[in-house]
Amino acid sequence: MAGKRQATAEPARPEYRVEALAKGLRILSLFTEQRPTWRISDIAPAVDMPLPTVYRVVMTLTAEGYLDHLPNGDYRPGVKVLTLGGAALRGLDLVELATPRLQQLSIASGETVNLATLTGDRVLYLVRLRNSDLVTANIQVGSTLPAVHTSIGKLLLAHLDEDDLAARITEHSFSRQHGPNAKVSLDELRGELATIRSEGWALQDEELAFGLRSVAAPVYDATGRVVAGANLAVQSRDWSSQRIIRELRPLIDQACADISALLDHRTPA
Repeated sequence: MAGKRQATAEPARPEYRVEALAKGLRILSLFTEQRPTWRISDIAPAVDMPLPTVYRVVMTLTAEGYLDHLPNGDYRPGVKVLTLGGAALRGLDLVELATPRLQQLSIASGETVNLATLTGDRVLYLVRLRNSDLVTANIQVGSTLPAVHTSIGKLLLAHLDEDDLAARITEHSFSRQHGPNAKVSLDELRGELATIRSEGWALQDEELAFGLRSVAAPVYDATGRVVAGANLAVQSRDWSSQRIIRELRPLIDQACADISALLDHRTPA
């Protein structure tokens, strides 16, 4: 009929579409390099959702580790977002800032260098610069390992409060496949965590795998919170624990201090 506008049909939605998941993905897609943090009150109009709906979705994403709630009330992508793809890893400020310093450390030491953070009861590898002689050749960026059996993992666990530690670490956190010196329960590990917290560094002595040792130090953000750890991993046949502490610990300490400074952390005078 003349003068009558033909209606444009909306694309049909598949029957298997999960609306709650779609809403969560729409919210996660708001976080960009140009705007890395958002408030709930700003998210709602940006995604055209009711505020109560946005609140529930954001709380769920936060509880699952996909968003972090900052002290000022903003939200930013959490560690679990890293597992969604290597491109996300390369875009992180921490990775971008830390990589050149870790490359220097790798060249200076001739050993494997790792940067990792904590996700649940595991450590997630963000940077890995591997010496070809290392026994754990199958670990790569994006891999996770039991935190209780790694130097970085123990370091990060040592900085959790007791409630968080108990919630994360269960009997299932202790892998059946581990090195000869691995601790097999949280009660057995607690004393070492207290020492790590006091001394500020952690050693892994054939706990993750036979023949592998490593030493780790913390990376702090501008608020003084431990956000990651870096380590030097070596073959035990070449490095005794005493030699690691004497020769490699100062190198990893300095590298992590330098990375922390890039994140605007200031060591108290």
